[in-house]
Amino acid sequence: MRIDAVSIFPDYFQALDLSLLGKARQAGLIQFQAHDLRDFTFDKHRTVDDTPYGGGAGMLMKPEPWGLALDQILEEETDATIIFTSPAGEVFNQSLAYELAQENRIVFACGRYEGIDQRVVDYAATKGKVRLISIGDYVLNGGEVAAIAMTEAIVRLIPGVIGNAESLIEESHSGEGLLEYPSYTKPAVWRGLEVPPVLLSGNHAAIAKWRHEQQVERTKRVRPDLLGE
Repeated sequence: MRIDAVSIFPDYFQALDLSLLGKARQAGLIQFQAHDLRDFTFDKHRTVDDTPYGGGAGMLMKPEPWGLALDQILEEETDATIIFTSPAGEVFNQSLAYELAQENRIVFACGRYEGIDQRVVDYAATKGKVRLISIGDYVLNGGEVAAIAMTEAIVRLIPGVIGNAESLIEESHSGEGLLEYPSYTKPAVWRGLEVPPVLLSGNHAAIAKWRHEQQVERTKRVRPDLLGE
């Protein structure tokens, strides 16, 4: 998979080298490159924004730099998925992460200010598949944090990135869509708090039953919406 991100703050994405994505890049499992949108401007101030038509508060990102960036990054590519990080988009979840992990090419368009000129979204649709995606019902100052979060969620699902693939099956929002059960490690007693006896029993059937019960209980208590309640 190849992933590109376009931003006026490309250094944001250096954080990804500290995670599994960095190891995945070194192993050749993925390619990742961050691009500075200001590199596609021509005035001395490297301007990427202007006032919106029709009035309103704030500034809007201009179409010219975005068009040039998409032209250079995608060239003749027609199989790319172009993701505009936006609070007005569909909400990102684990199911969508699995779907996007099947793509060969993803380009994140990270907006700032009051967003990006709509014509950029329309033009991008001539270059590939366009999706507006939000990571939650709140607003950030820019799309970089959202792009990083989605990149981590997507990349870890690519075969070979996670050492123990079985851990993907048992974690929250996978399998039955339940939240993950509570986990414990050594010592068996810590500051007076004990590990549940069933986990020390060696009875794998009983452990599996307890873990599932814990998943259901936690989901019902914390995220009843996942159970349709």
